[in-house]
Amino acid sequence: MIDSTHWLLTLSCSDRPGIVHQVTGVIATANGNITELQQFSSESGRFFMRVQVQSGFDRSQFEHHFAAVAAELDADWGLDYVGRQRRTLVLASKAGHCLNDLLFRQRSGSLPITVPMIIANHPDLADLASFYGVPFEVHAVTAETKTDVERRILDVVAEHDIELVVLARYMQILSPELCAELAGRAINIHHSFLPGFKGANPYRQAHSRGVKLIGATAHFVTANLDEGPIIEQNVRRVDHTMDVPELMAMGQEQESRTLSEAVKLFAEHRVLLDGARTVIFS
Repeated sequence: MIDSTHWLLTLSCSDRPGIVHQVTGVIATANGNITELQQFSSESGRFFMRVQVQSGFDRSQFEHHFAAVAAELDADWGLDYVGRQRRTLVLASKAGHCLNDLLFRQRSGSLPITVPMIIANHPDLADLASFYGVPFEVHAVTAETKTDVERRILDVVAEHDIELVVLARYMQILSPELCAELAGRAINIHHSFLPGFKGANPYRQAHSRGVKLIGATAHFVTANLDEGPIIEQNVRRVDHTMDVPELMAMGQEQESRTLSEAVKLFAEHRVLLDGARTVIFS
C-alpha cells in the first residue's frame, strides 16, 4: 500500500566526505524523519545511499531544494513513495512456474508490482494469465518476426509506462538493441549448477554428472547472454537418490523464489548498479 507521507530517496555519486551530512541535512531542514538509512562506498569509487523518510514536506519543494545538493554531488537520484507498485511487463514462453509465482505474490500483496500485460511466444500460459485477470498477447518469434515482436515489446513499454521487464523463463535471446533499450530495467532468471551445464536438458546433464548443488540466478539482462549484473541467487543441496523429475521440481522452485526475490528488491529500490556489479540494500 502506498503511504503518501513515507518517501524513498536513492542516490549514487562519486564518493567523497560529507555526503551523508549533506543529504540528511536537507531532510532535516524539510522536517523529515528518517526511518531507514543504508549506505555503501564501493571499491569503484562510487557512493550509494537509500533513505526512507516520513515526510514533513511538500514533494515539489523538497525536490527543488534537494536538486541543488544533487547537482553539487553530480548524483543520480530518485524520489518515490514507499510501497508504490512498479509497472511490470512479463515475458513468458511455456513454463509457468515463475509466472505463477510472480502473479500469486502480486495478488497476495507481498510483491509491490502491477502487471498490465504478459507477452509470450507460445499460447500455453493464456489460461494462467486469464485466471489472474492479466491481458495476454502471443507473438511467435521466428527469424522473420523477431524484429516485429521486439518492436511490440517496446511499444507496450511506452504505452504502459513500464518500469521493469521480467523474463519469466522467456526462452528467447533478446537482440543487443533491445537489451540496450531495457538496460538496468530487465531481469532474467536461469538455473545455476555447480558445475554449469549449457544447452538442452541441463537437469539431465546435472543428474548424469551427480551434482550436489542446484540453484538459480536472477540478473539484469545484457547483450552478453546470462552475464548481466547479478541481483539474487539461491542454492539447494541434492544427492544421488534424486531422479531428473525431482531435480527439475527443486530447480523450478529455486527459480521461482529467486526471481520473485529479485523483482521485490528492484521494486523496493534496493538494487543500485555499480558497473558490472549490483549494490543490494536488503
